[in-house]
Amino acid sequence: MARDLSSPAAPPRAATARGGGQATHERARPAAWRSRKARGWLYVLPALAVYLGFAIWPAINTLRLSLLTWDGILPATWAGLDNYVKIFRDSALYEAILHSLVLIVFFSFIPIAVGLLMTALLMGKVRRGMTFFRIVFFLPQVLPLVAVGITWRWLYSESGVVNQLLELVGLGSITRAWLGDYGLALVALGLIGTWVMSGLCMMLFLTGAQKIDPSLYEAAKLDGAGAVRQFRHVTLPGVRREITVAGVITTIAALASFDLVFTTTNGGPAGQTNVPGLLVYRLAFNEGDIGGASALAVVLTVLVIAIVSAIRYVTRDDEK
Repeated sequence: MARDLSSPAAPPRAATARGGGQATHERARPAAWRSRKARGWLYVLPALAVYLGFAIWPAINTLRLSLLTWDGILPATWAGLDNYVKIFRDSALYEAILHSLVLIVFFSFIPIAVGLLMTALLMGKVRRGMTFFRIVFFLPQVLPLVAVGITWRWLYSESGVVNQLLELVGLGSITRAWLGDYGLALVALGLIGTWVMSGLCMMLFLTGAQKIDPSLYEAAKLDGAGAVRQFRHVTLPGVRREITVAGVITTIAALASFDLVFTTTNGGPAGQTNVPGLLVYRLAFNEGDIGGASALAVVLTVLVIAIVSAIRYVTRDDEK
């Protein structure tokens, strides 16, 4: 009888042993996960430290300075929101913002359209010298904008290449100092931005188009779709993310433009090419108003975030 009572007791002990081993394994799993997470942070920390030191902290410090009255030398005094009130009462701010919105057309809309056109022409067309063409088209992106601005200031001058070409084709009557023309200086400046940004957009769209499944084009051909319909119904949806990225990058370049404007027109003629970035520079270094410059920089940052967020909302992927 003793043996009969003891025999069924063995399996529970085995089960207990197995349960204990499983519990030990479960306790060991979070420890291993924490170890991997700690190693991951070790890789991230250097980049995070650089980002905090050169991006987050300057932004916080700019916000702090925007609440002070300071000339950069004497002790600062508390100003509260007075700097923001002064900024919003200045009509130059609204004119500069309007000029930046106009530049978005030349820095963003036209380059995206040109990039899509070049993608449609180049995609799938293997020709000799195509790599060289892409490099030349992308070259403005690797050139310093200061060098680009100085070069185009010479090209746009009264004796520059632009006017020489116009005279060569019989349009000498419309030649002028383009960057000094009151009505056309902003357009001439915007066309420089178009030249700079078009290559970037083209490379982004070509990269996205190369990831599209070729079977989609074959199916479109079987359905009788021509080149235009293939581009509209296959290529455009396939590069939607790249269009969003290009729109964000080029819009930020237009709103935060400074070096190109500074080296070509310096805001002239008569303030027709003033942009917020240039006003920030003048307030800080010409007028010694660090608080006002910081307040304007904060306003510009909020404007950039608002417009970029709107772009991302409009171009969002509804399937996700």
